[in-house]
Amino acid sequence: MASSPSGLINQVELDTTKMWKNDSIEERIFSAALICLEGHYNQSPAMGPQSMAKVTSIVSKTLEKTHTFKDVREVLSRNLRVWIWLRRAVSAAICDLNEKSLGVRSEPFVQTKFLDITTPEVTALIIKNYVPLKEALQMLNKLMHIARNLLVTTDPEVPQDLSAAIHFDHEVYESICLCVNVTSKGIDGEMPEDEASRAKLNEITELCKKVLVTSLQQAHNWIAKNDRNKMLFWYKVLIESPDAESNPSPEDRHESVLDYPAPRSVYLRDEISNWLKRSSRMCDTAISICKEYFDAQSTEKKDQWLPHDENLLAWNYTPPETWAWQPDMYDDAAGLVSTWNPEETDKFEQDRAYGRVSHELDKWWYGARVPNSNDWSLTMYSTVDSVPQRIKECESSLMQRYAAAEPQEEPNDTIEHHLEEEHGAEWQGQTSQSAQAFAPEYDEYEEEADDDDSYGEGPMTGLLTEVPNILDPKQIEALHMIVKSCILDSAGSGLTPFGENLQQTRCRIFLATDCGRNLLREMLVFIAVWEKDEQSLIFQISSQIVQAIHENSLIPYAWMALRSPKDIISPAQTVLLRLITHLFRTALFPPKDYNPFPDTNVDDVEKILANEDVRLGKMLNYLYGLFRSRIVPECVALMQIQGEVRKGRLDPADFPVDNWDLERAKDGLVQYLDFLYTVADIYPLRQHLIDYEAVYELLKLLEGLDIGVEKAPFPGTRRNEPPTTPSTAISTPQASSSNNPPPPPPPPPPISDPPHEFPWSGIKGQVLSILAALLQPPPGQSSPGNPTVQLQILQHNGIVALLNCCLYDDNNRFCRERTQLCLKWLMDGCPDASAFLQNLVNANQGQPVARPPAGSNLTQSVRIDGVPGEVRVQVRSSSAPAGEVGEVVGDSANLRTRLDENKSRSEELVNDLLALTVVDETGKMTIAPDGDETEDDDFM
Repeated sequence: MASSPSGLINQVELDTTKMWKNDSIEERIFSAALICLEGHYNQSPAMGPQSMAKVTSIVSKTLEKTHTFKDVREVLSRNLRVWIWLRRAVSAAICDLNEKSLGVRSEPFVQTKFLDITTPEVTALIIKNYVPLKEALQMLNKLMHIARNLLVTTDPEVPQDLSAAIHFDHEVYESICLCVNVTSKGIDGEMPEDEASRAKLNEITELCKKVLVTSLQQAHNWIAKNDRNKMLFWYKVLIESPDAESNPSPEDRHESVLDYPAPRSVYLRDEISNWLKRSSRMCDTAISICKEYFDAQSTEKKDQWLPHDENLLAWNYTPPETWAWQPDMYDDAAGLVSTWNPEETDKFEQDRAYGRVSHELDKWWYGARVPNSNDWSLTMYSTVDSVPQRIKECESSLMQRYAAAEPQEEPNDTIEHHLEEEHGAEWQGQTSQSAQAFAPEYDEYEEEADDDDSYGEGPMTGLLTEVPNILDPKQIEALHMIVKSCILDSAGSGLTPFGENLQQTRCRIFLATDCGRNLLREMLVFIAVWEKDEQSLIFQISSQIVQAIHENSLIPYAWMALRSPKDIISPAQTVLLRLITHLFRTALFPPKDYNPFPDTNVDDVEKILANEDVRLGKMLNYLYGLFRSRIVPECVALMQIQGEVRKGRLDPADFPVDNWDLERAKDGLVQYLDFLYTVADIYPLRQHLIDYEAVYELLKLLEGLDIGVEKAPFPGTRRNEPPTTPSTAISTPQASSSNNPPPPPPPPPPISDPPHEFPWSGIKGQVLSILAALLQPPPGQSSPGNPTVQLQILQHNGIVALLNCCLYDDNNRFCRERTQLCLKWLMDGCPDASAFLQNLVNANQGQPVARPPAGSNLTQSVRIDGVPGEVRVQVRSSSAPAGEVGEVVGDSANLRTRLDENKSRSEELVNDLLALTVVDETGKMTIAPDGDETEDDDFM
């Protein structure tokens, strides 16, 4: 500002090519404003209020024009000098903001780290610098808006390449880092006491959120349909994140997931970096623009804002003799052969011969993809015989884990990890390692522990990981769109000359790195926290992200990566399962042929996994294996411990978990049952559950609920109670109105209710719906019920569990109707089920036990809880397989054996059954059906 006129003339004369002479008025005036802003934020010197107002007006007008006029965007976006000065102004603003908000001034070209600063220090600094912070954040948001708009042109590849050539993406990362530091780590804590300070703090927070949103939108536009920019962005945020270790040793790995060794960090980093060097090709228009600017610079002093030393793109516009490496010139060639030479000492040449992005990543994926890829039979490795023992082990583990003892004497939780680890090992066809290797320390489970521990393990590293904790659903859309753009196959541009799908490669990087897995976890938990439904944009994009993971056969790996040792099902796993359920609903709609068994003559596993049906079958097999080996045993174990408290065998104070843990367990179980119902409702997939004997686990859940949870009575007047007389009905409210106000409606159960009384509301209804779906005949047939499922229910004494669901339970409304439906399909075509019910009544009444003759028709109807009305069920014995029927219920001795096994409950059970059945004049048992609960006035 203090320079003499002659000095200014000399500076202008240095521009010997007169590069500014053909610029439009928008280019000149915007560049002038950017030059002023850089000097202002660098304090060299700062502008006064009037000058700042002029500059702000120019920037605002330019922003408006880039929003409105396409020709302005086209002109500005192809001016490399505009991009350079835009980066210089943004860089200066970010350095100034870091100093005024966090007390640490960042430097241009140097990546800022995430800062660990105490809340009071940052809060005081922000309040002190409120005015300049507000002005700088508003300006930064406008500049980032303009940078975003300049990427929306007829040929977006040109501004994408120009902004990449001057490393504008570095300022985008810095802007995100600034906002994360201020909003997440800076002012997350106690707010100041005075209202004025709180208002200032909140305003700065909201401005930071706006800048963060705009920066994410700019990043999304920068990577759109540009594989190099996508890979560079992915590399920066997942591998070179500001809080990730930048100098790992050669053997360092990211966090391993159970038996799967993670990629070695240094190899993954170097190989992706080498791919970026080889593949950094700019479009011809951008090359000519950069070359013109580069050639106009004096040889004595090259512009550092258009870097050529160590710049991935510099070889495009600099002479060949200055290139640090030889780029790949494949053009549109295809079918190149990838070769890996472990003896090659030159890492760059070794990676060049391989051609693909990363050998280390591919090696990891071969092990981490859908497990046990040598066995395509889809048989269930875990049988029903193992479930009772696992329930006992889980029960013992729960009691030991929370037992009051000295920390050094606490036993390790071997079961919780052993079950999942054993599952992973069996699935891989490997021997299970010692559970002790994965047993965590349980100091975190003290009552004072932070419940957020269950949302993830270890430090949540990653530039983008904190973003879901900062933004709301409308603001965060750009983040989800970025992830989708980077990994979803349909958003890609085809195969590389080496036949590699870069979308799938980035999806694998997403799951192979700590930062990627942490980001996935936070994005999933975000859906739960904000309760997003299936119609929301966030849910829809998330389902596409899960689809991409599924296309890479990495759903099992993602499930294990999202586990939490504290939870039966972590919140992130629950949301993932919800998205998987949505995937299953759409996979076979509209209906099509389904064949999950591949051609065994094909040796290429990757080609086999390209079959959607094979991946679906494998994923279902894996998820049901988890249901059998962990979910059901742990949930039933909790229910049985509740039963011990009910029977007085265990002090309520010794119940091992709290309501918070039980709610998370129930949420996970509800979602699992919703998934199984979806599968059972899709006929081609239903057979898998029948083959796995899913009936057994469902009946175990019904039995566990019956043991652990007391049935809740009907609220208000019961149907079988005498009606209230008119005088009573009138006098009661009069008395209450004259003396005291009417009582308020009963409040919902407080969270502080004893954990041992946790009701597991609604679980019975879900289980019964799945059983009814499994029992129903194939589509297009009205009868009989599925004979295989009927026999499975009889083999596992399932009628007893069903009958225990007949009486009214306010924790599980409409269960009687669902039970009625189950009994209808159970007896339709299965005379042994009908005989079981009739013999149960006869045995209790001392009458002879008899089987209905073969070929006879037995009419039955169900009466539940004394509600009048009949639905007749005709048993067609001729439709049931004769051989199998005799195996289940052979004679009256077998029936009596079943009764003896349940002797402790026989009296109560038969009384329930007598309340359900009547015998007609011919001696046949009829079951008077229930009416619809919704017809009850008290219920309404």
